Amino acid sequence: MPEKRYVIIVAGGSGVRMGGDIPKQFIELCGRPILMRTIEVFSKLPISPEIIVVLPQLQIEKWKILCTEHNFGIKHTVVVGGTERFYSVQNGLQAIDDDDSIVAIHDGVRPLVSSTVIEECYRVAEIKGNAIPVIPPVESVRLIENDSSIAFLRSNVILVQTPQVFKTGLIKQCYRQPYSINFTDDASVVEARGENIFTVEGNRENIKITNQVDLLIAEALLQKDKL
Repeated sequence: MPEKRYVIIVAGGSGVRMGGDIPKQFIELCGRPILMRTIEVFSKLPISPEIIVVLPQLQIEKWKILCTEHNFGIKHTVVVGGTERFYSVQNGLQAIDDDDSIVAIHDGVRPLVSSTVIEECYRVAEIKGNAIPVIPPVESVRLIENDSSIAFLRSNVILVQTPQVFKTGLIKQCYRQPYSINFTDDASVVEARGENIFTVEGNRENIKITNQVDLLIAEALLQKDKL
């Protein structure tokens, strides 16, 4: 029998790189806030996970207002975030009482993740303990060395996306270690405890919307799907 599923959607961004004062997860994407579109992807999975949304304390009231304005009724639990993403994920994990389950951790501003990718991450994590989606880079890659740079084989590089999926007991244990600036994502937190990280093929449309160009690309992709 499949393990119970959860997803922690981390939405702690600001609007700085968007050039405005609206938190980026609340910016409308084809008529609805980005965060709502992200939640909808998980709610439509064949086995819908229990949804936990992590927001900064000062944004929670605004989120409630947006849910009312957009008649957004998808069931989810809201948890207060922390000063760093690490602490926000910690808080989200504390909202899960069940350690014998599987949890995805996803960026709130990645609304174009494929349901196929999510399902594959859950499937592999259930077997191997964890799974993260990755894609190959299309640009050439260089490494910085002192004041210069050197060419680096692109075939030796992969770009990491979310959701990153883990056995709940494992990820909870890993998040009990002290915070480090070397924790760039959830996989790096798990890896610091000596665990191997397993990858699955991601989808290139699964962009993280952080600036106006990203927003334009996301709008174009959504409009294309409606054709």
